Amino acid sequence: MSKPSELQTNPADFSGVDVYAVAGNPIAHSKSPTIHRRFAEQTAQAMHYGTVMPELDAFATVAKAFFAAGGKGMNVTVPFKLDAQALADVLTPRAALAGAVNTLWQHDGVLHGDNTDGAGLVRDLRAQGIALTNTSICILGAGGAARGVLGPLLEQKPQSIVIANRSIDKAHDLQRVFQALADTHGVLITVCPVDALGSQPSHAEIDLIINATAAGLNNDSPISDAIAKRILRPTAFAYDMVYGKITHFMQQAINQGCRVSDGLGMLVEQAADAFLLWRGSSLATQLDARVVLDELRQELAAKAP
Repeated sequence: MSKPSELQTNPADFSGVDVYAVAGNPIAHSKSPTIHRRFAEQTAQAMHYGTVMPELDAFATVAKAFFAAGGKGMNVTVPFKLDAQALADVLTPRAALAGAVNTLWQHDGVLHGDNTDGAGLVRDLRAQGIALTNTSICILGAGGAARGVLGPLLEQKPQSIVIANRSIDKAHDLQRVFQALADTHGVLITVCPVDALGSQPSHAEIDLIINATAAGLNNDSPISDAIAKRILRPTAFAYDMVYGKITHFMQQAINQGCRVSDGLGMLVEQAADAFLLWRGSSLATQLDARVVLDELRQELAAKAP
């Protein structure tokens, strides 16, 4: 079990600045410190942003120690987003709907939790010129990543969203959670097994397909090449939440003439949302997430073999 003294980023060690951190396990690969350092520079904020890596059973202990030591806010990544939700005293509506928390902050002794992933995805798609209203969207996967973005996507009032997952029961569970919101916005939400994609005429009219599985981390894709040929048309846009490389799913889409994107823009945009929650929405005019995204892409390109 981690102890408060084992905080990799201890707010008590930094005088005169507000301290933030990202918690995950593993965490060394995280781009969040770089992103938030650039946001702080853009907006002239005196703050330090570091990392903490709790043991898998010790998130609550470490997070409580971080805030007790004076920490102002924490981003939360894999595998602690459910732990963060359980720890928060108050959840925003979108965090409650997402079923997970990726942003924590303390105000008057009360720990607040939010989920900025969906808002980050929507802003990244918009920045890339992707229309969402009255479009046909397919989400691959029905896990936490899909649940985290479904609400903000539905609020954009697409014509339809199909959730395709290997486990149809899990897809149905997700559909039930979001059915009321879909009805409110007039969106048709359906489910199907991944292997059945392309079996319905509507599947041939998908405008945006989002891979919300982690298959890309292992150079895999949730869909077969045969299904890719059936459902991916040159006018479609294919988005993989995995970032930093051309995934198998992205290559399948490229082979069909589609525009593609990885999830690096989503990472930067969700971080911008968290930054403004912590430091104040009035800083939005000074913060330029796309500049930071371009810098990260150049950095990754320089490191590529």
